[in-house]
Amino acid sequence: MRLTIACPESLRDDANALALVLGAGPEDVATYRSASYTDAHGNRYVCASLPVGPAFVGAATSALQRPAWDVEPYQVNMAGALRAQAALAVWLGGDDPIPQAAPDKLTAVAGGRGPAAIAAMGLTMIEVVL
Repeated sequence: MRLTIACPESLRDDANALALVLGAGPEDVATYRSASYTDAHGNRYVCASLPVGPAFVGAATSALQRPAWDVEPYQVNMAGALRAQAALAVWLGGDDPIPQAAPDKLTAVAGGRGPAAIAAMGLTMIEVVL
């Protein structure tokens, strides 16, 4: 399944810590890079869209463990990963409407393609004027 996640700019570092815990390794440190989207209120978001396995959502919502590869000096900010996990709201489909991105939530939408999910969460791309 594909999971598209809207991360408020203020939660980017915490969300990257969570990506390190849930991902494949240290390369996941840059899952969330620069804010390219905005909501109707001007809040800025970094978005990621990735294929995930069936166990991913369970792992993302269960007790977090430091990855085996993260040995001293530790790279993963576990406190940040826990803050990001606490802010996580996952929509897996069904009759409920797709949740709107919010400045205090990591909003994850399952299914569909990234751009359509981003638009459904109420986000638009930030236009760059040169």
